Amino acid sequence: MTTAALTAPSEPSAADMRLVILASSAGTIFEWFDFFIYGTLAALIGKAFFPADNVTLQLLLVWAGFAVGFGFRPLGAVLFGFLGDKLGRKYTFLVTVTLMGIATAGVGLVPSAASIGMAAPIIVILLRILQGLALGGEYGGAAIYVAEHSPANRRGWYTSFIQASVVGGFVLSVLVVLACRTFIPPAAFDAWGWRVPFLLSLILLAISLWMRLKLSESPVFQAMKAAGETSRNPFTESFTYPGNAKRLFVALFGVAVGLTLIWYTAFFSTLSFLKGAMRLEGSRAEILVGIGGLISMSFYLVWGRVSDRIGRKKPLVWANLLILLLLFPIFWGLGALANPGLAAAARSAPVVVAGPDCSYDPFSGKQATQCGKLLEDLTASGVPYSLQSAQILAVSVGGAPLALDTYPWADSKARKAQLQTQLGTSGYDFTPVRPSLVASLLIIGLICALGMLSAMNYGPVAALLTEMFPPRIRYSSMSIPYHLGAGYFGGFLPLIAGYIVAKSGNLYAGLWYTWVFTAVALVVAWWGLPDGPPREFSDDAA
Repeated sequence: MTTAALTAPSEPSAADMRLVILASSAGTIFEWFDFFIYGTLAALIGKAFFPADNVTLQLLLVWAGFAVGFGFRPLGAVLFGFLGDKLGRKYTFLVTVTLMGIATAGVGLVPSAASIGMAAPIIVILLRILQGLALGGEYGGAAIYVAEHSPANRRGWYTSFIQASVVGGFVLSVLVVLACRTFIPPAAFDAWGWRVPFLLSLILLAISLWMRLKLSESPVFQAMKAAGETSRNPFTESFTYPGNAKRLFVALFGVAVGLTLIWYTAFFSTLSFLKGAMRLEGSRAEILVGIGGLISMSFYLVWGRVSDRIGRKKPLVWANLLILLLLFPIFWGLGALANPGLAAAARSAPVVVAGPDCSYDPFSGKQATQCGKLLEDLTASGVPYSLQSAQILAVSVGGAPLALDTYPWADSKARKAQLQTQLGTSGYDFTPVRPSLVASLLIIGLICALGMLSAMNYGPVAALLTEMFPPRIRYSSMSIPYHLGAGYFGGFLPLIAGYIVAKSGNLYAGLWYTWVFTAVALVVAWWGLPDGPPREFSDDAA
């Protein structure tokens, strides 16, 4: 076998292929469940480990912890990519899933900050780092393992199960949280029941290990090892192999950045938007997004299969273009359907804040000025506002001035409660929202629309990245750009988007982060990805 070959010397039987796909996909579901459960329970994690008077700061600290895990994914890609190219695909992703399961269960065992002080968030951050390292090695191993077992004409179809499994991990995290909320009383769930989903990861770990231990090594790696063609230093060779520098650039900015931002916007940003800014009842938001995600899983399989026929480039480019056109309209629709009262109040009674020193620092525990405190309260309440410069602090709602002379400026909770009471007289409703059946179905439809755009972009990607790089350095070469894109562009999305919203007072402003980098991905993918049908890796295609 030459280093340019991708397919196995002989195709596995149908039964073997089913086991390969099932074990790899199940492990991916469980590992992403472990990673996503943190984001699904963000509000309760904030109260337990990142207590702060500033509710927005508390949530931003949780998202910072979320981003830390993503930030270490590239390092995990380097470490486990090296091991995967040197020692084999199978044993490397056995290690990653074990590390992920142990680290996730650990989060469920950490005492709260009320019990052990600053040690609590520090331990949680360290466990998030371990999760990020593990996830950096998981995706590449599972995707390559399935791809190197697949016949060339069905590679997109078979590897799309790995892509759908990422959504499956998110859906599983939502379902487990909903189940725990159902069987654990609300007060008990808020106090300790939220830890149960983390501890369940030990059971999922055992199942995943049992399935993956049944697998044999990738036939492509076995053939390379027998021929003495494995790389001495996969990390170094990833940057020195002829033509690989361009491939790494295209994989990062043309593939990974776009697919990651679209995916996290479609599911995580939607869930955060509905539960936070739109004030949907927590379980209702989780149900709607969970149903949308479950339906969307099939879309990834469809587009993986389509890419076997029309090539990998077209679906990616189409998805990026459609996101640029539809991202804002879809979220405007979600807002109008989820909380029409808020949308109507914002139109009929817009909030205008005027005054000196009207600056708001979301990362500050206490705002320095009265205007900053007002902006903090409006942001925490999910109320959009606009700013004007003035000599004296004033707030108007629909043109009518808001009385500020009795404000309890030193008491953040009392201040927020009084502000919400005053805004309530102008049509702003701060009680949890339960959309009608028709509105709920339309919300699910919009979530599915986002899921379809994500699937067009993400469904063919495992096959695409596998075909882009030579087998001897494939694990490293595809994992590094994928996890750089996912870790630093996708992982920081909730934090950066939340900061943009908090600073601007516009509930939709955070979407610009996704929009801008999707535009970059569109240009790079259009320029750098090969046209035509899928093809085996070839040095001539560099």
